[in-house]
Amino acid sequence: MTTQTGPVPRRLSRRPDSELLAQDTGMGAVTLRVADLDTETAFYRDCVLLTVLEEHPGGVDGPARVVLGRVGTPIVILEHTPELRHAAPHEAGLYHVAVVFERQPDLAAAVYSVATRHPGAFTGSSDHFVSQAFYFTDPEGNGVELYWDRDRTQWSWIDGHIKIGGSFLDPNRFLEQHLDEAAIAGAAAAAAKVGHLHLSVGDLAGARDFYVDKLGFEIVMEVPGSALFVSAGGYHHHMAMNIWNSQGAGPRQNTLGLGRVRIDVPAADDLGALGERLHHYGVSPGHDNDALLFADPWGNAVEVATIHNQSSGVPMA
Repeated sequence: MTTQTGPVPRRLSRRPDSELLAQDTGMGAVTLRVADLDTETAFYRDCVLLTVLEEHPGGVDGPARVVLGRVGTPIVILEHTPELRHAAPHEAGLYHVAVVFERQPDLAAAVYSVATRHPGAFTGSSDHFVSQAFYFTDPEGNGVELYWDRDRTQWSWIDGHIKIGGSFLDPNRFLEQHLDEAAIAGAAAAAAKVGHLHLSVGDLAGARDFYVDKLGFEIVMEVPGSALFVSAGGYHHHMAMNIWNSQGAGPRQNTLGLGRVRIDVPAADDLGALGERLHHYGVSPGHDNDALLFADPWGNAVEVATIHNQSSGVPMA
């Protein structure tokens, strides 16, 4: 067993580049279908301290929606779909969307804001060795993680797999150490983005086949019979899939909750290469505003676009 702490391996497998997502791939804004647009907007704006970037009244181009983010970067897109029902507890879909902050004081400001304005939302916290994370549930039951990454030189890799743990993280102690008035006052100007997305799926073999073998992520950690963590470019994980509540789940019904997963690749050539790879595996993506659109085995809508294509006003299906 070889343990490595220091420079992050940007290639975790021996697969050729043609089978992998580009190294600088990241996650884009997550679309959530919500029943109460005002309440959900208030949670992400007033509690998580995101900024409303765009508002669309709805009409022929789709339902009303609100785009929230930080410093011009969309993080959450809320679609008003009150006609839909809530998903059953054991269905596939969103486990949580994770927002990463650049500084611990900025994370502390958001955690403090949620804890004071919506105290019932807090569900736990953990030091994962690579990051410090706090977990919440929004008013409609969508999981939300707010976290900060340690420097990559402090991450440990064991035989090509990241060491992610779960030691106790005292939220009150964290706030005592890192919360300051400047972070609270300057929240709107502090950068944040979607760091990763965690899904509930029906089976891990199907998740591996789709997200690793076809889409081109690399496995960074696997808990047999439980969860799979994948990334591009040696990040600790861009996506995770678990069967903790959803083992055996089939394709999703049209429900509230996760509306669309967005993955950002660096350039048009990367998008073209992915399109060719998907066709090779029998996946025929649609096209919308220079993005590839397709669904995973559980019916989760996936959009892959270039990073510069940040047009959050695109109607969401």
